[in-house]
Amino acid sequence: MEVQETDASDGTDETDSPEVAEGPTRQVVEFRLGEDYCAIDIEEVDSIVEIKKVTRIPRTPDSIDGVMDLRGETTAIINPRTFLGIDGDQPTREEQNVLVLDRADDKQKIGIRVDEVLEVTTYPESKIDTDDDLSDLETRGIEEQVSRGIIRKPNGDGLDLVVWIDIDAIIDQLK
Repeated sequence: MEVQETDASDGTDETDSPEVAEGPTRQVVEFRLGEDYCAIDIEEVDSIVEIKKVTRIPRTPDSIDGVMDLRGETTAIINPRTFLGIDGDQPTREEQNVLVLDRADDKQKIGIRVDEVLEVTTYPESKIDTDDDLSDLETRGIEEQVSRGIIRKPNGDGLDLVVWIDIDAIIDQLK
């Protein structure tokens, strides 16, 4: 996914930049799965597309929805709900999106089915609790080791917690 770089020569004060004010940052794509907010690194996403007809493949795990045709290329569709233990009904197909991954090592394109793409945003690393900080949390994403950490996102009234997903860990568990 192409990301625009900002130029500090536009008259803004460089001290307002999150990198200067709070150290290193991470840019992520945020999305919703059920009632949970999740994110993956922007570098791992090639594109965001609407979901089309998905053809189920017999005898595959529940976490693999099947395959769909994406611009003439067969794309495997993964449903991360099973890895993260997310309950509830999925929205209708028209409401869902697919995050197509950018992974050079894959022989076939892979997409992740999400309920809704929320935004692309940047967080200071100081707002991210890594797996080392989360050993006492008993969530399925942490237990299955498919989470890199939790992002603390200010929302005006307090904090929302965003699960920072390790896509490589999910795909490795599918093999």
